[in-house]
Amino acid sequence: MSLKRVATLAIAIVMLVGVVGCAGESLSTREKGTGIGAIVGAGTGAIIGAAVGAPGAGAAIGGAIGGVTGFAAGNYMQNQETQQTQTQSQLQSQQTEIEQQKQQIEQLKSQQEVE
Repeated sequence: MSLKRVATLAIAIVMLVGVVGCAGESLSTREKGTGIGAIVGAGTGAIIGAAVGAPGAGAAIGGAIGGVTGFAAGNYMQNQETQQTQTQSQLQSQQTEIEQQKQQIEQLKSQQEVE
């Protein structure tokens, strides 16, 4: 298989994944990382495999390794996003509580002035 055919196949796979990825719900960060890793790994593996005469095996091995690596990176990033969302939620909750306490203090001050 020529390098040109391998490149064409890799581009076709990327386009197919892009079209499939656009259908339905949006992908999570973990899923995006896995997909990107698998695509990059398969493309790189196919190119390296073509150089030694086994583009299919190279693509399969590269895709598997890239998928695992992409999953790990995507999982880490998604966990960070989740943690940031939780922290932001806690901050918002605390800010709301502070505002309520300020209002209560103002009400108490007003009541003391009246007395």
